[in-house]
Amino acid sequence: MNLILLGPPGAGKGTQAQMIVERYHIPQISTGDILRVAVREGTPLGKRAKSFMDQGQLVPDEVVIGIIEERLKSSDCDSGFILDGFPRTLAQTEALQSILAKFSKSIDHVISIEVDSEELICRLTGRRTCKNCGAMFHNLFHPPKKEGSCDRCGGSLYQREDDKEETIRARLKEYQKQTAPLVQYYQVKNRLRPIQGVGDKDQIFEQIARVLNQKAS
Repeated sequence: MNLILLGPPGAGKGTQAQMIVERYHIPQISTGDILRVAVREGTPLGKRAKSFMDQGQLVPDEVVIGIIEERLKSSDCDSGFILDGFPRTLAQTEALQSILAKFSKSIDHVISIEVDSEELICRLTGRRTCKNCGAMFHNLFHPPKKEGSCDRCGGSLYQREDDKEETIRARLKEYQKQTAPLVQYYQVKNRLRPIQGVGDKDQIFEQIARVLNQKAS
């Protein structure tokens, strides 16, 4: 079972990916994670990626695609995988199709976790981080016992720059711009599976499980 997981910042992709891993025993392939591993292990592509990362530049598509291809060759992907954070663009989508064709594989489902923009802004702008220990809180969903103070160490809480509304709206706008062509691409191929990402995490996961179990039944 080969999956792609789509969803805007704050949609809960990481939580749902872990739940899929635990139930279906297939690896989660996160672009950021495998880039860090390739850099740490000093592979040829990892060294190329590091040269861009050290300069604060985005890693070019050709390097990211090469690292994804290396990862998909691993034996733990033989029975399936979840791609998280890749593809992000139509060019990466087409490159992925070429990689999978080499391995005689294809994407079974593209799980798109959909959440209204205003809900996402509420989720993300409410986050607060401890300056001292890094613990995370939320004004609505996980408030500290004492306002502005960390339950764990007593440190002061603050709102990170990337959790401010202006930043989040810009991120969501960029996500929609990048993802719209991917959604259309996989809709045409009858692989897109929209999932409503609002409510309890277990309820959201059961929507996903119903989609995945159809394949197995």
